[in-house]
Amino acid sequence: MIRHGQTDYNLKNIIQGSGIDSDLNVNGRNQARRFFEAYQQTPYKRIYTSELKRAVQSVESFIQSGIPHTALSAFNEINWGIMEGRNGNQDSSMLYAQMINQWSSGALDTAVEGGETPLDMYRRQTEGLRQVMQAKDEEHILICMHGRALRSFLCLLTGTPLNEMEKWQHSNLCLYALEFNGKTFDVVYGNDTRHLEDRK
Repeated sequence: MIRHGQTDYNLKNIIQGSGIDSDLNVNGRNQARRFFEAYQQTPYKRIYTSELKRAVQSVESFIQSGIPHTALSAFNEINWGIMEGRNGNQDSSMLYAQMINQWSSGALDTAVEGGETPLDMYRRQTEGLRQVMQAKDEEHILICMHGRALRSFLCLLTGTPLNEMEKWQHSNLCLYALEFNGKTFDVVYGNDTRHLEDRK
């Protein structure tokens, strides 16, 4: 499972959310290329992404190589409401920090004005996971989604309480490798960006 590559919004620390359908920037496309070069021999049976362009573009080379692709709205980023597209200033940073603190304290049914709650996102991800797990002959799959969505989905996969989602670190085009243990998923390694390092 990977987070999408860098966009100009990421570069400028502007919240995107599900309401901003941004493209990868030059660096993001380079990150996607490097990931493909490192993992193109992995026998993925299917690629799952959110419906947003930045997620699809991050795995475009795998799709073009012939691996079946399914885009699911269940894997879209959380909707950040009035915060989406705002330049990072002191007020927006304080609002963001307050919301994260509320979620960490267990208030998972709260949201930024006009936005989505973590519980809303978790419920749609649960349906997305059900669809993935019902698929046949898909032992190895690749999922590409978004930062906050990734944190929530890792909680779902590992049985971690949702209010602890901040424990999952991530960066653009990082990789989380997980294995199904028959009940939940074990993290083999996480936030791995070795494929992005300069090769000598």
